[in-house]
Amino acid sequence: MIKQENIKRTIVVALLCNLLFGSFLVHAEVLDTIIAVVEEDVILERELQKEVAVIEQRIQQSNAAIPPAYVLRKQVLEKMIVDKLQRQLAEKAGITVSEEMLNSSAADIARRNNMDIEQFRAELEGQGISYQSFLDNMRNEIIINQLRGREIGGRIKVTDREVEHYMETQDKIGEESTQYHLGHILIAVKEGASSTEIQKAMSKAEGIVGSLRGGQDFSQTAISDSDDANALKGGDLGWRTLSEVPTLFVNEIRQMKQGDVSEPIRSPSGFHIVKMLELKGTDNHMITKTKVRHILIKTNELVDDAEANKRLLALKARIADGDDFAALARAHSDDKGSALKGGSLDWVGPGDLVKPFEEAMVKLGINEVSDPVQTQFGWHIIQVLGRENKDDSSEFKKNLVREAIRKRKIEEETELWVRRLRDEAFVEIYQDRL
Repeated sequence: MIKQENIKRTIVVALLCNLLFGSFLVHAEVLDTIIAVVEEDVILERELQKEVAVIEQRIQQSNAAIPPAYVLRKQVLEKMIVDKLQRQLAEKAGITVSEEMLNSSAADIARRNNMDIEQFRAELEGQGISYQSFLDNMRNEIIINQLRGREIGGRIKVTDREVEHYMETQDKIGEESTQYHLGHILIAVKEGASSTEIQKAMSKAEGIVGSLRGGQDFSQTAISDSDDANALKGGDLGWRTLSEVPTLFVNEIRQMKQGDVSEPIRSPSGFHIVKMLELKGTDNHMITKTKVRHILIKTNELVDDAEANKRLLALKARIADGDDFAALARAHSDDKGSALKGGSLDWVGPGDLVKPFEEAMVKLGINEVSDPVQTQFGWHIIQVLGRENKDDSSEFKKNLVREAIRKRKIEEETELWVRRLRDEAFVEIYQDRL
């Protein structure tokens, strides 16, 4: 009797194990379902679920409404496809990110947020973001940025004439002191699209404009409908001066007020819709110029760091006793270009000199001589002879225009490049699994 009960119990346990194990296998099979084939790689259901969860959290933190699950999965999948195509191209090009570079970038982000790396890790985990996930995303962004820099950045040139032409023909008084906070939606049209496909995209864009002007939320609409890379950020392009606005939008932007939504704007990529989220003005650009001189001692096989320090401290003592700095620079400095001018580097502005030199220089009073300072060039003693505040608005404006034209060209070229990459790739999406 006992034996029969044991047999029954064994059978029941075996059945339960089979049911549980079978359930586990079904669950594992679902998670490993292929959602899309991207060239020689695939995107699995678990990868899509993980990325959707990250995007949902980001949308919640921005207080935007989360779109329907099917819409969000479709948008996230499209982003993953484009990212995977770029990663594949980067791998073929041999583009990698070392652990050292990754850790250095993470430490830099932590420092900019006034935290050390452990505090930054704790802050991420407090927001429900694993540190490893953060590193993986950052590695992906760095690789893609390096790829785009290689494929696109090197081809982009901005001439002095382009800067002058912009300032002569497009710049107006006060426009560069205005900043525009823009939202953007793209309804994409693939290269070689038929007239029917183009008309369908245009009708969709016109319908969206009507809905937005009727009060529909822009951020949610961008997340749901935009084909632009910023779709999952609610279409937010951030704050820009007029020179940083894509050329295609400039004339439209000039006429818009806060809250306005543009008509669909045609480009080779499709139809663009722009919303003026906010406007604000900016002040003149003032910088501090410093008149500075130095004495440099380079290290070599005969002069090590200790010897260079010793020599400079001796020279500093002689200056304190009344010896002429310029004469000592001419006699002892290894920077032959400035030595001929008594060590003078003349007037310099922010960013003109290497960081350790500039950091030491800004702490000095007028006529004060620094202790020895090390840079990649060797060891220096530094003396500040004067400071003045200067309105650098004109030069600053030219530099802003130059950088904005370059950024605009990169954005326009990147949009076309990404769209071409996507259109020319072999991608199969299993729609029934979305």
